[in-house]
Amino acid sequence: MQIREDDLTGKNIADLLREHLENMHEITPPESVHALDIEALRCPNITFWTAWDGEELLGCGALKELDSRSGEIKSMRTVKAHRRRGVASKILEQIIKEAQRRGYDCLNLETGAISEFAPARALYTRYGFEYRGPFAEYIDDPNSVFMTKKLA
Repeated sequence: MQIREDDLTGKNIADLLREHLENMHEITPPESVHALDIEALRCPNITFWTAWDGEELLGCGALKELDSRSGEIKSMRTVKAHRRRGVASKILEQIIKEAQRRGYDCLNLETGAISEFAPARALYTRYGFEYRGPFAEYIDDPNSVFMTKKLA
C-alpha cells in the first residue's frame, strides 16, 4: 500500500468523494453533514492523501490546518471493497505523522454519532483520540461526535 499526497484531479478520487458525500447525505440529516466536496478540499490549508495498491485506489483522508498549533482530520473514506484491511489506519498514521511534523499540539475531528460511524470511532479511540466538545465552528449536535488527540 502506498500513501501519497493527492492533487484531487483524478477521476477515481472524484468518484470516491462523490460516493462519500452521497452516503453522508443518505445517513445523516443535512444540517449535520460536515463532509467537504472536492472543491472545498482544494483549499490551501488542506493536505489530502490517497492510498493505492498499484493503480487501484483504496481510500483517502485529509488534514485541515485550524491554526498554527492544531489540525482537523477530514474526508476519511475507504473504498467499500477494501474496508477492514487497514487502509484507514495507514492514512490516519500519515495524518498524525504530518500533524506532529508541523508541530501541532493536538489533532481534532468530527464524526457521526449513529451506529454506521462506530467503526470510525473505534479506529480513532485505538489511536488515542478522546471525546471532547465542539471545536472551531462546530456546535453541539446530537448527530456529531467530537474527538481530539494530544500530540505535544
